[in-house]
Amino acid sequence: MATSFGALCNDFYVNQKLMLKMDLPSDRETILHLFDRVRKAQPSMNRFRRYEGELALESSRKEPEYRWLAMRHNNIRTGHVNPDSMTDGYLLHRQVLEAAPFHLTISPLDVDYLELLFGFDLECAANHDEVVSDAFYADSPLGELTRIRDTKTLDIQPILGVSLSDKGEMQAYFEVKTRRRDRRGGSKRYRDEPISVLLTLRRYGPIDRIEDLVTTFDELTRRAEQLATEALVPHVLTPIARQITSRSA
Repeated sequence: MATSFGALCNDFYVNQKLMLKMDLPSDRETILHLFDRVRKAQPSMNRFRRYEGELALESSRKEPEYRWLAMRHNNIRTGHVNPDSMTDGYLLHRQVLEAAPFHLTISPLDVDYLELLFGFDLECAANHDEVVSDAFYADSPLGELTRIRDTKTLDIQPILGVSLSDKGEMQAYFEVKTRRRDRRGGSKRYRDEPISVLLTLRRYGPIDRIEDLVTTFDELTRRAEQLATEALVPHVLTPIARQITSRSA
């Protein structure tokens, strides 16, 4: 994995979501034409699957690097896990943004928002919530809540949203997702699950021209790389990684 972000975690992924206000076409020919165009551009994506409420085109998930495309009734999502470079990590998303409006008759007025997500998965054998608590709240007033006598912390998943524009049409969210508990707080069931550190950028519509989807995507990538480098990595990812390392030493 050649990306600098990928070197900081066990798995790094770039996801995208195009959320629409109206339902997408559901006829076979329209969907298959789009999926076939994507397959020709990305030959490794040759697995066509049907899930509950979703149609998907995927590459093999047995490989460390894989890509996927999924359609629901009112959104299109794409993902690239462990890309060799950031340029490569953006390619599928740009291809779908260019092709989908033509095949699915998407109008500029139909665009609710375009979303870009950077995901960092960190393997962690220790209790996820305790790791996150010590990384962020050890000496804070909130941290005192985790030390109430005769209690056990069940859920610490901080999320912070900020506006990146005066009118609020561009937003960013920093989020940590832990997976270490069942309904009673047990952790055996989630032993192999990672801690996920997520940066999500969202640009709300409408847009002037459908071609502006790609331009908007490029703007999201620039802002996401900047926020990841200047904020998420030093202030979210690194403190968690240090706690994981200290507990495994």
